[in-house]
Amino acid sequence: MTKTDLTEIILAAKKAKPTTWAAIAQAAGLSEVYTTSACLGENALTAEPARKVAEFLGLEAACAEALTEFATKGEAAPTVPKEPLAYRFQEIIYVYGRTMKELIEEKFGAGIMSAIDFTMDIEQVPDPKGDRVKITLNGKFLGYKQW
Repeated sequence: MTKTDLTEIILAAKKAKPTTWAAIAQAAGLSEVYTTSACLGENALTAEPARKVAEFLGLEAACAEALTEFATKGEAAPTVPKEPLAYRFQEIIYVYGRTMKELIEEKFGAGIMSAIDFTMDIEQVPDPKGDRVKITLNGKFLGYKQW
């Protein structure tokens, strides 16, 4: 079973249940962002959380096993996303990527933010002018090595 096949099965089961990513993550015992990412084929779960997700969604053991397989991250991403929300994030990188790089390097030195030792939270923030999306990216700083 490919990650793409697995994702389709999970999305169908999520819709049929119906349930939320938060409930699936709670069943797995992991964060909402990480669990969702694994269910969409971009990360892998260890055996126990994978079993819990499959059980929660009423999926076969083969799905739990597929959830544990390593992902080829970003494989499904197009060069330029056509989906509006994904495109906006690409646009943020186009417009603010250099700014982010400059500010991170000014504060930390030459290096990068890890996408491996990393967490992300997505929150809804009430606002009288329209609810806001608050995204927190929290990654370990990895300084470049000189040799």
